[in-house]
Amino acid sequence: MSSDAVRFEASEEFARRMDAEDALRPFREEFHFPVHEGESAIYLVGNSLGLQPRKARGYVLEAMDDWQKWGVEGHFMGERPWMPYHELLTEQTARLVGAQPLEVVVMNTLSVNLHLMLVSFYRPTRERPKILMEAGAFPSDQYAVASQVRFHGYEPKDAIIGLAPRAGEETLRTEDILEAIERHGREVALVMLGNVNYLTGQAFDMAAISRAAHQHGCRVGFDLAHGAGNLHLSLHDDGPDFAVWCSYKYLNGGPGTLGGVFVHERHARDKTLPRLSGWWGHDKQTRFQMGPDFDPMPGAEGWMLSNPPILQLAALRASMELFDRATMPALRRKSERLTGYLEFLLDKLPPGFVRVTTPRDPKQRGAQLSLRFSKEPRRLLEKLNAAGIHCDFRSPDVIRAAPAPLYNSFHDVYRFAGVLERHARD
Repeated sequence: MSSDAVRFEASEEFARRMDAEDALRPFREEFHFPVHEGESAIYLVGNSLGLQPRKARGYVLEAMDDWQKWGVEGHFMGERPWMPYHELLTEQTARLVGAQPLEVVVMNTLSVNLHLMLVSFYRPTRERPKILMEAGAFPSDQYAVASQVRFHGYEPKDAIIGLAPRAGEETLRTEDILEAIERHGREVALVMLGNVNYLTGQAFDMAAISRAAHQHGCRVGFDLAHGAGNLHLSLHDDGPDFAVWCSYKYLNGGPGTLGGVFVHERHARDKTLPRLSGWWGHDKQTRFQMGPDFDPMPGAEGWMLSNPPILQLAALRASMELFDRATMPALRRKSERLTGYLEFLLDKLPPGFVRVTTPRDPKQRGAQLSLRFSKEPRRLLEKLNAAGIHCDFRSPDVIRAAPAPLYNSFHDVYRFAGVLERHARD
């Protein structure tokens, strides 16, 4: 059921009733919350770092015990040998992002994976040297793209086309993105966007952008840092050439944990694609023959470089099991209600106090609402912290709040709005 099918009420009784009726409510008990004055804090910053699943510690200790017991033989011995350990997450990851198992792999970190994908899918020519991306992309993406452009002998100011909102607007219009592809398509080698903008919370139409890019002969890729575990994704059907993401935000894998890669099936067996090769991406059937010639595994695994860190995989496995049980369609339905309820409560605050810059249309956003405050936003953040409410701040006046449906409640949202109201009336 979508949020517009619910008649919201600005009362604590309503919030508690919604929580009581929430089929996903038991998942909240699967996580550790920071504690404030003896109670669980209100954690609305899963878009920055997700909470720790209760099972994560046990899974990590299990791997530690295997290391203690087996030493190097742990690669092949024990209940979960390390050699194929990353494969424990493959089918879960595929379901999470709407892909085929062949198309996904958990490895490295986001920026490393982005560079690996750019090596393969940004192939500039004299006629097509350019990359089309958001002018307001997260800095890591801007740095990676600029460095790849320079690596190929171009200047970023000449080779990067930055998409910015219209004057007086804060988010990009889909028609403007498609028009830019139409206008610049002949000179663009790659369209590279974040599917959810980190600052505004705007979600882009990946299917429409992918179609338009391919119609003009461009490759297309997405950064899903704020989309994986947040949106109901359909990467295979939407058709981008690649996507990359991190797993420490909505996916609750732990600080700095492994990221993920999607490479569309149409590239699965294309051994002519340039790539930076590593031993772990070599055909697993002949890997230990130690031959001099690289023979990539089919699919996304063929971009692997090194054997993965088992302790990080173990921690991430705890969260991925929860996502697989909850399912992204169900989580997305709850997310639309949660974020819709927050928006409803914000609209009841005194006029002029706060402005939501995230699109109102649920199809154009995920869990996050970006809020611009007219009245002392830094002091407000201090008040939120003092009340045991975790959000984050982006200069000069934006507070981002992201009620994650896997562990946040309607009562969390209600209490958050109550602190905002008190600050507005001080």
